Amino acid sequence: MRNEDLSVDNMTYQTYLDIIKKELVPSMGCTEPNAIAFCAAKARSVLNQLPERVLIEASGNIIKNVKSVIVPNTKGMKGIEVAAAMGIVAGDDKKGLEVISHVDSQMLEEVKTFMKNVRIEVKNIDSDLPLDIRVTLFFSHDVVSARIINNHTHIVMIKHNDDIIFDDVYSGETGPHGLNYSLLNMKDIFEFADQSDLTELEDILTTQINHSTTISNEGLAHDYGANIGQTILKMYGNDIRNRTKAKTAAGSDARMNGSELPVIINSGSGNQGLTASLPVIEFAEELQVSKEKLFRALILSNLIAIYQKSQIGSLSAFCGAVTAGAAAGAAITYLKGGTYEDVAHTLNNGLAIASGIICDGAKASCAAKIAISVDAGILASDMHLNGKDFYAGDGIVGVDVDQTIKNIGQLGREGMKETDKEILYLMTCFE
Repeated sequence: MRNEDLSVDNMTYQTYLDIIKKELVPSMGCTEPNAIAFCAAKARSVLNQLPERVLIEASGNIIKNVKSVIVPNTKGMKGIEVAAAMGIVAGDDKKGLEVISHVDSQMLEEVKTFMKNVRIEVKNIDSDLPLDIRVTLFFSHDVVSARIINNHTHIVMIKHNDDIIFDDVYSGETGPHGLNYSLLNMKDIFEFADQSDLTELEDILTTQINHSTTISNEGLAHDYGANIGQTILKMYGNDIRNRTKAKTAAGSDARMNGSELPVIINSGSGNQGLTASLPVIEFAEELQVSKEKLFRALILSNLIAIYQKSQIGSLSAFCGAVTAGAAAGAAITYLKGGTYEDVAHTLNNGLAIASGIICDGAKASCAAKIAISVDAGILASDMHLNGKDFYAGDGIVGVDVDQTIKNIGQLGREGMKETDKEILYLMTCFE
């Protein structure tokens, strides 16, 4: 039940609540391979048998994000073909982004056999949408195709031969999940986080805390990827700043390099979910704030991250760790007793510091980019609390925080389109 003292209107309040519930969902491993597996599993459920041939068509951003990351439950296998085969042979389309979470060793052997015997073709499609996946399965005279756009689990079309058996295209007026993301703005986000009833969100936030903490500990305890989290602690010490960077990076170390532990995603990204949550969790413990204060700071960080990504789009050459790190920095300021103005200035600072880090796919180095983005968020908070800020006219900083977010959106959505193409070319030109 909403707090009636809130000035946020009922429509905005309910939309924010729905956005959090739709965005903060569990995923095991990188979301892009899971999205391909999910789409393939949907098509397979209609074909109702293993195909003789498979065609996967995907936008450049999808190809970029799947190329170098380990597909969950494959014991180190990578690639679009692997993700699709996992969904076709062993996927459970009812589990969403946990579509292959149940796959065991016997199922994996069946996947490997399938890949040896069945042609799987991958094509880069020239789509206006950064997130566009089309899986087509062939068996004799039967053809089934499924398509996902804009959101990792949003099936918009399933076609069986000439019959369209499912059709659900987004309205141009709505964002992911059909919700009105244009209602997001910093003042309402702050008030919603600071004063809303926590009853409906406590379970989601508790799950985020548990999942983020567990996979972070896993990354610090074992050998994953480049071990960025371990390196930070070993080389720079264990103070709150280094500990926060290390724990957040360690979650990505594990997630990008084979751990099957689930995380709560933010804006379709597990790395962004980790970056928006772990710094807040670590600082809340250091500051010994109440559980309620931690929950409110997590709401603030998550919604600010979602707000920024709603301007940029689901996938871009603009690294999403930057926006999540800036959001976490703003929430750290809130944990320290910051007002709306303090939080807004912190976010401005964070975006001015680190914007420009590129996304060149999901892989081990994501953990290092996360560490840099978290560092920028902490610096942004320390700057403001020390009476120092960036102001309008300092590069991309706008006349207010909402304008800065719009500027970041323009940069990531439009300005980096050619960068995206060059990144994909550089990633594939030597194959």
